[in-house]
Amino acid sequence: MELTLLGTGAPAGLPRLDCPCAACAVSLGVDARAATAVLVDGTLLLDLTPGAAFAAARAGHSLGGVRQVLLSHPHDGPAVEVPAGLPQPGRVPDGRELALLTGHRVRAVAMDGPGTGYAVTGPDGQRALYLPPGGAPAGLEEGAVPSYDMVLADVVGRPDALAKLRAVGAMGPATDVIAVHLDHDVAPGAELARRLAAVGARAVPDGTTLTVGVYEDVPDVPRRTLVLGGARSGKSVEAERRLEAFPDVLYVATGGSRNGDTEWASRVSTHRERRPGSWRTAETCDLVPLLAADGPPLLIDCLSLWLTDAMDSAGAWDDTEWGDGGEKQLRERVRELTAAVRATRRTLVAVSNEVGSGIVPATASGRRYRDELGRLNAAIAGECEHVLLVVAGQALALRG
Repeated sequence: MELTLLGTGAPAGLPRLDCPCAACAVSLGVDARAATAVLVDGTLLLDLTPGAAFAAARAGHSLGGVRQVLLSHPHDGPAVEVPAGLPQPGRVPDGRELALLTGHRVRAVAMDGPGTGYAVTGPDGQRALYLPPGGAPAGLEEGAVPSYDMVLADVVGRPDALAKLRAVGAMGPATDVIAVHLDHDVAPGAELARRLAAVGARAVPDGTTLTVGVYEDVPDVPRRTLVLGGARSGKSVEAERRLEAFPDVLYVATGGSRNGDTEWASRVSTHRERRPGSWRTAETCDLVPLLAADGPPLLIDCLSLWLTDAMDSAGAWDDTEWGDGGEKQLRERVRELTAAVRATRRTLVAVSNEVGSGIVPATASGRRYRDELGRLNAAIAGECEHVLLVVAGQALALRG
C-alpha cells in the first residue's frame, strides 16, 4: 500500500500567511508545507485541501482514480472546491467500517476531540492509521487494537496520541511514525528532525510517496539521554518532551518535598502541572534500584540534587570529614550510579545542571560541589547514547 502525502502541514499551511514568526520566516523550499492530505494507492483521498489536484500532479499522480474522499477534521474558512470528477467528501461514523471495491477497508477511529481518525487496511493486509490535527484516539483497549505498520499523526501538537497507541500495543518498534499537520511551533529542518527522532518519528517533504511496511527509515529512540543546562535554561522541559510520547513514565524527583519552603513547593507544583497525567512520581535519591529494575521509562530530575544528597551523606562539606573518608564514600556512590546507568535496560532521561562555566564559588565547599558535579556529569555522559546541552531553550546535541 502506497501513501502519497500531498501536503504535510497544518490546516493553515506553513508558512502561515502574514505570520512574522521565526519558524514561518524560514519555512521555505522543502520546509514549506501545504495542508495535510493523503492519497492512498491513487484511489482513496484523506482530507481534501486547496490545490490537491495540482499537488498530486507535482508528485506524479492523478486524482482521476479516486473513488472515495474522506474528511478527518472541519475546515476553517470557505468551503474547498471539489475538483471535477472527484466524489463529494464525506465522513465515516465512529466505529463503522467502509469497504472499497479496490480491496481497501477504512475504519473510523473515535477521537478525544473534534474530528475522525481513519485506520486503513490495504489489499495486501498492511495497516496505516491517519489522525486529524490536534487529535488523539479515544476509548482504546489493550489487545483490541491492531498493530499499525504506519501512523500519520500530529506528533508535535499531540505527542500523547503516540503514548496512547503504545500503551495498548497499537504501535511497536517497527511502526513507521510520520509527523503531519506540522505548524510553526517548531523550527523546520534540523530542530524538527531532532525533536521527532526523540520520540521515534520523522517528517517528510510534501509530495513524498511512502510504502507502508518499509521500516528502514524508522528512527531509533535513544535509550539513555543526559540533558544538561543552566538555571532556567529549559532543560527540564526538554527532558519531559523527550518522553511525553510514551505511557507510564516514572518521574523521579530527587529534590524531596522540603516542608515549609513555599518557593520550592511552587516549583514542584509547576513541574507536576506540566507533566502528563498518566505519569507517576517517586521522590527519592535511591536511584540504583530503580535503574536495575525492569519497568517504564525513567525521567530523573535531577542529578545535581542527587549529588547534594550524596555529599550530605558523606559529610563532604566539611574538610575534615572529606579527608577522613568522605571523599572515598562519595566516589563509591558515583561509581555505583554510573555502573547502574551502564547496566540499565530501561529508557532513561536524566537531567543535570551545568555549572562549570559560571563564576568560581567563593567557598571551598562550593568549589568542591562544582568540581564533583562536573565529574558526575562527565561520568554519566560517558554511559549515554545521547547528550544534550540546553542554552536559552535551545538544545545542542553533544553526542548522538
